[in-house]
Amino acid sequence: MRLALLFSVFVVASCGLAYELIAAALASYVLGDSVTQFSTIIGTYLFAMGVGSWASKFIVRSLAVRFIQIEIAVGLIGGFSAMLLFLAFAYDAGPFRLLLYGLVFVTGALVGLEIPLIMRILKDEVTFKDLVAQVLSVDYLGALAVSILFPLALAPHLGLMRSGLLFGLMNVGVALWAMRVFGSALGRAPYLRAQGVLALLLLAAGIASAERLTALAESAMYADRIIHAESTPYQRIVITRWRDDIRLHLNGNLQFSSRDEYRYHEALVHPALAALPGAQRVLILGGGDGLAAREVLKYRQVASITLVDLDRRMTELFRDNRLLAALNAGALADPRLAIVNRDALAWLEQSDAMFDLVIVDLPDPSNHALGKLYSSAFYRLLGKHVAARGLVVVQATSPFYARRSFWTVVATLEDAGFVTAPYHAYVPSFGEWGYIIAGRAPFVPAPAFPVPTRFLTPATQRLMFDFPADMARIPAEVNRLNNQALTRTFEDEWRRAIR
Repeated sequence: MRLALLFSVFVVASCGLAYELIAAALASYVLGDSVTQFSTIIGTYLFAMGVGSWASKFIVRSLAVRFIQIEIAVGLIGGFSAMLLFLAFAYDAGPFRLLLYGLVFVTGALVGLEIPLIMRILKDEVTFKDLVAQVLSVDYLGALAVSILFPLALAPHLGLMRSGLLFGLMNVGVALWAMRVFGSALGRAPYLRAQGVLALLLLAAGIASAERLTALAESAMYADRIIHAESTPYQRIVITRWRDDIRLHLNGNLQFSSRDEYRYHEALVHPALAALPGAQRVLILGGGDGLAAREVLKYRQVASITLVDLDRRMTELFRDNRLLAALNAGALADPRLAIVNRDALAWLEQSDAMFDLVIVDLPDPSNHALGKLYSSAFYRLLGKHVAARGLVVVQATSPFYARRSFWTVVATLEDAGFVTAPYHAYVPSFGEWGYIIAGRAPFVPAPAFPVPTRFLTPATQRLMFDFPADMARIPAEVNRLNNQALTRTFEDEWRRAIR
């Protein structure tokens, strides 16, 4: 019995940490700011475990029966938590946080009850010294196992919903195994097996219907028909279509609409590249959809483009899918372009390549993982890869909706030693959008564009560098790695903007 219960501790620890990670990951997907979500959820979960451990002293009889019932309850509540949260956010985001922290607290409290009960059940078989050592070492080993498996295998391949249900099955499996181990010690508790079997069937049904429920929830979140959806190790990719309008959403955030993306990408690429008639080497950080690369490839003098995007599935999707590749005119299959699927900062640290133009087309700094790519340390590193007369252009969120965030990026580039030229363009899907050209000398715009454009003209370009009073520069803090000021500001401004 001792070995069976110690193995149960391993499974219990794995499941408990898995529910915590799933809740935190899902919250960071839909709410952003991953550091805040993980910190508050882990804190709530650990506090709840403490409450559960304290409450375990009030369980004085039928310890084995109570342990089994708790396992069944944890399996059902923890197992279905991702599904409940996903559906709650899709249909009404209002009570999402209340449900999120409520589920985390209840799950944590139940998990907190488990280990004290197991220790009390084993106290007559193992000395106290060995009991504590064995139970806690197995507990920590289970936590280590799931902390490795979750980001590498479970989340990217099973998804959050199925992962939660799988761990729910494991909890209920422990309950059914415990019924066999304890046998006659359970006394008259025939209802336990029925409860366990019912929970097992419910969780199995949940796994079987997880894909349909995910599609149902996402259909409620997106107004248009979903034509592709998948989870990668880094993000949730959803592509929708309504008539001729194709839209890309990453973690629920719109990245482009095919009806007006040309405005965004022409404004991103051409002002800087047209001012560098001798540019041959171009680096694109982000831009895994290939749309910025499409614009760069219009310039015949460009000999090579290096595109660094973390998510391999993004670049594969927009290279191999005919519908999506048509949007970027086959840019990702062009022989002049090389794709590198790595973290931008890590790649820059290891590369010694130099470029005439660097285009930073990264997602907005909605979390700390992205915020580091808008820091002064990152821009200083980037400067080491820019030719003496080269330029950097950065997409920098909306100077209207996130005014302080935009000017924070400007201040951060200047702190890194660049001379900046901020500008903006109107993109119907996003509103006023901001960009920054940075170099070692004041920027001089080209008098004309040497390639065809649908939106840009010399006249519109002149207006782009003029900021009206409601978007004009304001004091802003430099974004450094150790404070991540931009992420906090960005979240606050966009939260107010969408109310």
